[in-house]
Amino acid sequence: MAMTQTTGRLRGPPAKKPFDIRVAVRRLRKAVAPFPKAALFELAALGHTSVFEQLVACIISIRTRDETTVPVARRLFARARTPAEVAGLTAGEIDELIHASSFHEAKARQIRDIAVRARDEYGGVLPCDAAVLTSFHGVGPKCANLALGIACGHHSIGVDIHVHRVTNRWGYVQTTTPERTMAVLQEKLPRLYWVEINALLVPFGKHVCTGVAPKCSTCPLLDMCRQVGVTRYR
Repeated sequence: MAMTQTTGRLRGPPAKKPFDIRVAVRRLRKAVAPFPKAALFELAALGHTSVFEQLVACIISIRTRDETTVPVARRLFARARTPAEVAGLTAGEIDELIHASSFHEAKARQIRDIAVRARDEYGGVLPCDAAVLTSFHGVGPKCANLALGIACGHHSIGVDIHVHRVTNRWGYVQTTTPERTMAVLQEKLPRLYWVEINALLVPFGKHVCTGVAPKCSTCPLLDMCRQVGVTRYR
């Protein structure tokens, strides 16, 4: 608290401005520019833009840091990129290629199953269809939406832990699960930002609005953020 010159009374912190998502996105673009891209967007920038590659990369990314996801996915794709090529590998061979990711044995079987179905049922090209993608074992809305948004240009929101945590901390949504966050964002967030929100909030959540002790003192959104649940910050 600061003391005013005229009265000597303690003055509280300045009132928060109304949260303006358009202003927030402009500031976020600048704030995350120095940081590495979120894994799936980085892989897309490197040319891995098919629905199959994006879906496989998202599976690899589950419970795995982006710093590991990108090289692991690139290692797999250097050996096999198409459904036919991946289906030609055994689950053990896929496991060997992705072993640095978490739960790699289960993921290897899952990836091979998707490759086989993509080859046999869809002629080697997965369609831009959410129902098809979520029909694969272990593929939820986050991975399906990210693949559709990045590979197909669909308006879809991929909500991971960063998107869930940060939007709730802002006070922009008030939800308890990523699934509920996705539903509320679909109602509230302008469609223009549906894909980009993940690209922005993954690096922002990793480097600025961290899970523990976020860097509020230097955050470009501090004047709008309600800091919901923040008890300690830097």
